[in-house]
Amino acid sequence: MVILMATVKVAISIQQDLLLRVDSLVSRKVFTSRSKAIQEAVQEKIARFDRTRLARESAKLDPKFERAMAEEALSRELAEWPEY
Repeated sequence: MVILMATVKVAISIQQDLLLRVDSLVSRKVFTSRSKAIQEAVQEKIARFDRTRLARESAKLDPKFERAMAEEALSRELAEWPEY
């Protein structure tokens, strides 16, 4: 299943040397357009941010507490299962 997202136009300011590098990638057919190159760069940056955020949040967890909570939930679930 492919979900198509609406595309909107935005105006950005970008350093000239960076734009030249983007244009070089477009001319070498790495990207089909400036828009596609910038869109993919933004998507990758956001994905990287999300991964590091998850790692930061996970590091805050107390492994002993999390294990105890999981074991409590599992033992409660097992007690509720019907006997076969």
